Amino acid sequence: MSSNIDSVLIEDRLFPPTEEFAAKARIKQADFDALHKRADEDYTGFWADQARDMLDWHKPFSEVLDDSRAPHFKWFADGQLNVSYNCLDRHLADRADKTAIIFEGEQGDVRKISYQQLTDEVSQFANALKAQGIESGDRVIIYMPMTPEAVIAMQACARIGAIHSVVFGGFSAESLRDRINDAAAKMVITADGGHRGGKIVELKAASDKALDHGCPSIESVIVYQRTKHDIPMQDGRDIWWHDAIKGQSTQCDPVWVDAEHPLFLLYTSGSTGKPKGIQHSSAGYLLGAIVTNKWVFDLQDDDVFWCTADVGWITGHTYVAYGPLAAGGTAVIYEGAPTVPDAGRFWKICEDHKVSIFYTAPTAIRALMKLGDDLPNQYDLSSIRLLGTVGEPINPEAWIWYHKTIGKERCPIVDTWWQTETGANMIAPIPGVVATKPGSCTIPLPGIAADVVDEDGNSITEANKGGYLVITKPFPSMLRTVWGDEQRYVDTYWPKFGGKYYLAGDSARKDKDGYFWIMGRIDDVLNVSGHRLGTMEVESALVAHERVAEAAVVGYPHDVKGEAIFAYVVLKGKRPEGGVDEALTQELRNWVGEQIGPIAKPDQIRYSDNLPKTRSGKIMRRLLRNIARGEEITSDTSTLENEDILLQLQGKA
Repeated sequence: MSSNIDSVLIEDRLFPPTEEFAAKARIKQADFDALHKRADEDYTGFWADQARDMLDWHKPFSEVLDDSRAPHFKWFADGQLNVSYNCLDRHLADRADKTAIIFEGEQGDVRKISYQQLTDEVSQFANALKAQGIESGDRVIIYMPMTPEAVIAMQACARIGAIHSVVFGGFSAESLRDRINDAAAKMVITADGGHRGGKIVELKAASDKALDHGCPSIESVIVYQRTKHDIPMQDGRDIWWHDAIKGQSTQCDPVWVDAEHPLFLLYTSGSTGKPKGIQHSSAGYLLGAIVTNKWVFDLQDDDVFWCTADVGWITGHTYVAYGPLAAGGTAVIYEGAPTVPDAGRFWKICEDHKVSIFYTAPTAIRALMKLGDDLPNQYDLSSIRLLGTVGEPINPEAWIWYHKTIGKERCPIVDTWWQTETGANMIAPIPGVVATKPGSCTIPLPGIAADVVDEDGNSITEANKGGYLVITKPFPSMLRTVWGDEQRYVDTYWPKFGGKYYLAGDSARKDKDGYFWIMGRIDDVLNVSGHRLGTMEVESALVAHERVAEAAVVGYPHDVKGEAIFAYVVLKGKRPEGGVDEALTQELRNWVGEQIGPIAKPDQIRYSDNLPKTRSGKIMRRLLRNIARGEEITSDTSTLENEDILLQLQGKA
């Protein structure tokens, strides 16, 4: 980045917490001030306090931060604990009968699992893993539908010190194979299939295909029977879940591991070439999961917390499988698509299970917003007291719709910035204290030293001047390395500023109040006639138009400007015939010009029914850039929710 990024959108609306919410919140103003003061005065002492308070230790730590091999940091390294124990056993004295998980399948089946039942099932499956030869340090791939068994498998691995790597059930056999081989995994845990979008996702078939193409480290495959359709089972390798646990005890002593023992690997999506396995520790990761569940989500004993993410993503790890359980909460798990049998499914689940905390992605919010207010207004959403967003910046118009239509103007919205690599929320409002602004993730959490810096690593003090988003001090929940490739870890996350700062890969700005605004990925910055614009701001301007539901913007080469803007637009109504509407295109170009300035007018606008997204809701921007530049699509499109959308995006349908 040769110069700072120009910020062209200013949002001044401010939404302070209501007096009623603030009065009942876990963190009040005095607590908030004390946390920040402690972190500012004694950074490592602050995190030591949190670790002693939030975690149960088998062997207490005496070392806090070891930075002798920076940027390979260690936290609480001489302490020992077990993550599964911290999520389950320690709650049994006073929460044994409390519901830990509420599960709803796409076809409507519902299960409620108490902490005692979950502990028993995790222990029984952990014993099954040991019977199959899995030991502490072994890698286990989990390729499952979004059912409680996915969480049980994760917790069982943690219980015996095995390192799990969850692969999202929407990934192809080739992607699965690459991850198995990179981790040198000993076992795959999968299912016959899962229910998604009214269809069966053929998980076992994909697993078989992956293994048939060479995964020499795999010794066994455990298969959970979910859909009960016919699948082949290979003698000597495959075993049914129900057979594996048969006769196994529901007692399994946790294996005490060092604080830095790897808890899991999670391969980042969208990468090219060799998979990049993000390695997280046991203690530091779990600490981040607990504190953010308690601080950011104000998780209290009677809450029902629904994070809609699949456990194949980091959000599903931290805010489904580990954080809510470690904090003693109740988590909702839903197996299927948000539009089955209709687009009211999310709201029906909220009504039926009295969801009080709802956490989802802006892409889901925009897709549901596109369908209007009638569906959500049919459901009783009065149980919801807190809303959250995750995965990408939320544009102000979607934020306001979420606030008014879903939150009924009474629920704080916690817009959270974080990454697979950070393990937990980094920049987010603490809802009983911090006033929110539509589209801003607000301010860093206590103990998180985030900043926006220029090309030379200097803090940018000028309001609304964009730069690199960095974290200037190590923190417990951060990734430890890239599995098997320490140099790649250094080159990817510490490449600039003399290796002093963690480079997030995002551009950002701070406004006059010190609030952070994410402007897009560094590699998504547009350079139009020498003006550097963040893609997010152009997209927000487009979505602010009354006819636009969603937009994605990329750059493509231009003889005069250097780079021009190509916008893909999803309308609230029907797509224009043949994908062309010259009058609307001119109207939208002028609209962006009014909102931002003539420099930001898209040169081309193409209309489609949807944007190309993975099943986790992430827009595949690399694919959009390929299309805008007239390049051949060579990246894997098997993770797309709807591959047919490619023809529309290419202007062929």
